[in-house]
Amino acid sequence: MKLSLCLAVFNEEKNIHISLDSAYDLADEVIIVDGGSTDQTVEIAQSYGPKVKIIHKKNPAMFHINKQKAIESARGEWILQLDADEALSDELKEKIKELIHRKFQVPSSKFQTNSKSQIQNNNYVVAYYIPRKNWFLTRFLMKGGQYPDYTIRLYKNGAAKFPCKDVHENVEIKGKIGYLNNPILHFADPDFSRYLMRWDRYTTLEVQNSKFKVQNENKNLFLMFLEYFCWKPKITFLSMYFRHRGFMDGFPGFVFSLFSALRFWVMYIKWNTLTRSKIKN
Repeated sequence: MKLSLCLAVFNEEKNIHISLDSAYDLADEVIIVDGGSTDQTVEIAQSYGPKVKIIHKKNPAMFHINKQKAIESARGEWILQLDADEALSDELKEKIKELIHRKFQVPSSKFQTNSKSQIQNNNYVVAYYIPRKNWFLTRFLMKGGQYPDYTIRLYKNGAAKFPCKDVHENVEIKGKIGYLNNPILHFADPDFSRYLMRWDRYTTLEVQNSKFKVQNENKNLFLMFLEYFCWKPKITFLSMYFRHRGFMDGFPGFVFSLFSALRFWVMYIKWNTLTRSKIKN
């Protein structure tokens, strides 16, 4: 078995066809960990055929837990991990076909190491960074620091593990990591309502993150207000929209830069509410 396609999903009936249409015929098996979907996600996935295996779990706030369960259940020599709203570009699909049928993997020239023993002990690439194009409203964002948005999605079985500590984390890899040039297509935000739903979810997860708590637990709320309402939003917007030329993505580039900056307001409000609630109790 050469390739396992792994997904963790929850109420993705509108999106799951994106990943499955793209990669089903490439995979020898499809492992889907479902977090208790109440829509037609599971039925749609099962309709694709016998390669699909559904594993039913709870839907944890740290959704990387279910992604880890999916890759632990995979039997393929290689694992391709996708989100429900991600697709392989045609060029990437052909490249993956080529890679997984090679007997050995040639190290990427972009991978750097300072240790001769590392080169001797890890002769072959065991995982690949893949660029990702993110769809926002009406187009893929190519500026504003949003591309190439490298993410590790293809790796040898047993070489990767999710730390499950941060909402934006990649898998941790034991071994060499190479780079591919052809992108994953991420259809995350086709409309503004879906973006706002994800925006709310991610800001909540960031506030609940242990690293955020450690950094801000003993801060004066007024000084934190100045940081999160003035300094961080200003720097973020100027960096994304001007320094990284988000203006070249037109109106979607402006909206994305603006709301990336405004998320600090939301994070402060959620943290302030949480802190005051603890004081009252």
